Amino acid sequence: MKKFLALILAVLMIASCFAGCGKKADSDIAAIQKAGKIVVGITDYAPMDYKDENGEWTGFDAEFARLFAKELDVEIEFFVISDWGKKFIELQDGNIDAVWNGMTITDEATTNSSVSNPYVLNKQVLVMKADKVADYKDAASLKDLTIAVENGSAGQSAAEDAEPKKVVPVQDQAAALLEVKAGTSDACIIDSTMAQAMTGEGTDYADLAAGIILTDEEYGVSFRKGSDLTAKFNEFMKELRKDGTLQKLADQYKLVLAEEK
Repeated sequence: MKKFLALILAVLMIASCFAGCGKKADSDIAAIQKAGKIVVGITDYAPMDYKDENGEWTGFDAEFARLFAKELDVEIEFFVISDWGKKFIELQDGNIDAVWNGMTITDEATTNSSVSNPYVLNKQVLVMKADKVADYKDAASLKDLTIAVENGSAGQSAAEDAEPKKVVPVQDQAAALLEVKAGTSDACIIDSTMAQAMTGEGTDYADLAAGIILTDEEYGVSFRKGSDLTAKFNEFMKELRKDGTLQKLADQYKLVLAEEK
C-alpha cells in the first residue's frame, strides 16, 4: 500500500510540475510584465534607431517600440546587437525579447523566429561615390567591385547574389557606409531607408548617392518561436493603422507603410 501511495504521489507531483511549467513557458507577455520591461534588440542607424542630441534612442522603430511597451504597461530597454548575424541567437538565449530594427522579413527570419505582419517597405540599394553611381546599371555590372555589407543582413544576401569581386561583411550598415567614404570598399549595399536618410546633400555622406535597386522587401518584428507577443503586436499595429498613428509616424520619418495583412 505504501508503495502504491508513493507512486500516486509521484505521478501527481509530475503532473503538477508539467502544468505549472507549461503555464510559465506559454506566455512571453506574462514574463515581460513580471519583469516590468521589454528588451528590444537594435543597431544604430537612421531613420529606424539612432540617438538624438540628448543621447536618447529615437527613430521610427524606437518610437514604435515605445508605444508597444506602453500598451504592455512596461518599460523599454534598448539592447545594441553587436553582431547582426547573431540576432536570432540573442533572441533565443533570452538576451532580448524582440528584434526590432528595420529587419527584413526573410526565410531565415521566419525559420528562426515568430515574425510579425510587415509594417514598412524597403529596398536593398547600391551606395557609392555620387560621381560613379550612374555607371552601374544592374547587378551584373558589379562584378569588379568590392562591396561592404552588414554581416547577416539582407544586403549581404543581395551582394552575394550579384557575385562581385569581393563582399566585405562589417558590423553594421553605418560601418558599411564608412567603408565607402574611406575608399576601402567601392560600394556598399544597404537599406534604402538608411540611404535616403544618410546620403546626399546636407548629410555626413554628401559625396555618396544611392544607385540601382537590387531587391524589394518588407520590415517585420521578430519574437521568439511560439511567442504570444506576435499576435498581441499584430493586433496593436492594426489599431495604430486604424487611428492614423502609424501613418503619422511613417510620414515623420519619410517611410512608406507596407500593406496591411
